[in-house]
Amino acid sequence: IIAYETGVADTVDPLAGSYLVEHLTRAIVGAAQDYITRIDTMGGAQTAIESGFISLEIMDAAYAYQRAVESGDQIVVGVNQFTVEDDPEPELLRVDPAIEAGQRARLAELRARRDDARVAELRSRLADAARGSDNLLPLFIECVEHDVTLGEICRTLRDVWGEYRPSISV
Repeated sequence: IIAYETGVADTVDPLAGSYLVEHLTRAIVGAAQDYITRIDTMGGAQTAIESGFISLEIMDAAYAYQRAVESGDQIVVGVNQFTVEDDPEPELLRVDPAIEAGQRARLAELRARRDDARVAELRSRLADAARGSDNLLPLFIECVEHDVTLGEICRTLRDVWGEYRPSISV
């Protein structure tokens, strides 16, 4: 698999004197440095993300890779080389509705027995800390120890930080 997917077998001894490895390393480092410089000239990573540059680069790279796979220029064992003719359809996981009902009942029981005032106080402290630069991990632990649910923790953080909405101009 490695021989076909990486092209390592295209040379007699790819590690002989490690010239190939050194060449590839220099090429990767050079390309990475060029990319970092390009992002820095845009105003940094945050600006590159907000402008949609990063998303577009990922989309372009994914498209180029997919075209290379489909054309056979990029070998992927099991996808476009050495495939199995009778590949069975995977069985879909079907979750029993009773499991969902049971989980909802356990959540309702948890909410009924916990200290709601303590939960509200912890969520307020978490929101205050999220607005600043405090380490949030100790608060996460304290929240969980006092039965604040993961959904409530995430909702509190979304209320403070909002949700990431990519701005992509295609």
